[in-house]
Amino acid sequence: MPDLDYSVALTAQMKDELEAFLLRADEQEDLIFGLYVPSQGAGRFTALLSEIIFPVEGDRQVHGNVSFNPAYLERVYAEALSSGKGVVFLHSHLGPGWQGVSDDDVVADTRVACSAVPVTGLPLISMTLGTDGTWSARAWTNGNGVPQGQWCTHVRTVGRHLKVDYADHLRSAPQATRRQRRTVAVWGERHQASTARLTVGIVGLGSVGSQVCEQLARSGFTRLILIDHDRVEEHNLDRLAGAYPENVGEWKVDVAGRNAVRGSTAGTISVRRVPHSLASQEGYRAALDCDVLISCVDRPQPRRLLNHIAYAHLIPVIDGGIRVRHKNGALNAVNWQVQTVGPERPCLACLQAYDPALAELDARGLLDDPTYIEGLPQDDILKASENVYTFSSAVASLEVMQLVTLATGLQDFGVQRFDFHAGITEAHLDEQQPLNCSCKTLITATGDTRENWLAQDLAGREVTSLG
Repeated sequence: MPDLDYSVALTAQMKDELEAFLLRADEQEDLIFGLYVPSQGAGRFTALLSEIIFPVEGDRQVHGNVSFNPAYLERVYAEALSSGKGVVFLHSHLGPGWQGVSDDDVVADTRVACSAVPVTGLPLISMTLGTDGTWSARAWTNGNGVPQGQWCTHVRTVGRHLKVDYADHLRSAPQATRRQRRTVAVWGERHQASTARLTVGIVGLGSVGSQVCEQLARSGFTRLILIDHDRVEEHNLDRLAGAYPENVGEWKVDVAGRNAVRGSTAGTISVRRVPHSLASQEGYRAALDCDVLISCVDRPQPRRLLNHIAYAHLIPVIDGGIRVRHKNGALNAVNWQVQTVGPERPCLACLQAYDPALAELDARGLLDDPTYIEGLPQDDILKASENVYTFSSAVASLEVMQLVTLATGLQDFGVQRFDFHAGITEAHLDEQQPLNCSCKTLITATGDTRENWLAQDLAGREVTSLG
């Protein structure tokens, strides 16, 4: 798979299980095998760890360092073949930080790759755990029958918080600039270096997304992917950051992208502009290149897609929404809600951030049918499209704050709800509503193995095949 970046992601629960096994009290190295499913983005191949295959008596020898027996590998291959998954070879080193490779590591990796890659048809992923809990990883492919190793750019651990271990020689911490002096003074150099390297996707570059984009650029984030298939219209100009009358007709991602480059405080910034819907091959695959996604959409179908990505692909999604209601021509109620979803968190459906029934109507195109919308009651949520810059600014700030706390571990706000008339923001850490929860259908770390199901779920709309 040429010209691809490689990365690895695992849940916090699996990380804890692996650390408990590999970090031995007797300070000897150990090894274990696992399986992964692929998550194929436009420019990144991510191995999602899905299963640990613990050794049984006689599978390995621990003798300061460690070696495995053929019977263990044969059992791993049998399980990989029966499930259609790739192989992960994990072992521990007696040192902290991102680990380099020893001659013994190369010999062992090559030995496994010679058989694992042709047997499974997928790269072999080799991971090393340092004594401080830092993961490093390599991807092995076969070029003309010869195993070739490539460093992964980073390893993501996803749970209540997001921990990312980077290969500094591939993705070095950006040097702080004088323009970031006060930002760095607040978060600290370590947190700034970690968050600034994240690849953050913004889905929807309208009233909220355009402001999220500018906040991230001014905060020193260096890798942004902007996904939106809409163009700027005149009625958008009271809410779009960086948009002016001369921008009417341009792609929203182009306007936001230029604004991000102009407002960036980093030494360099990469902004990928994707003028496509999330429910397209281009938009969906671009989303899978991200470490975190920020949802700034106002339709139920994109939220359903993002909900799927958060769990199946282990990419946390930070979502925000606004509802404005009028009664007898006067402002009656304003509410907004912001939450982060993914492993160990309730999903967008159970938090009532979208209605699955409306998502199905959206997938069938009915929400774009003016005759259908006109037939709805006047107070129906689908007719509520009012918004102002002030409300959007508040939601954008809360979403960026959730991103920072997710990546730094400094705080966990849970679900945040604001009532305009009461003037109160409430936080709900562990809210879940089982009667309305679809989490049971959102199995974690299923990656591309669930994509054909997803395409069918989209009722044959713009995404026709994601497998």
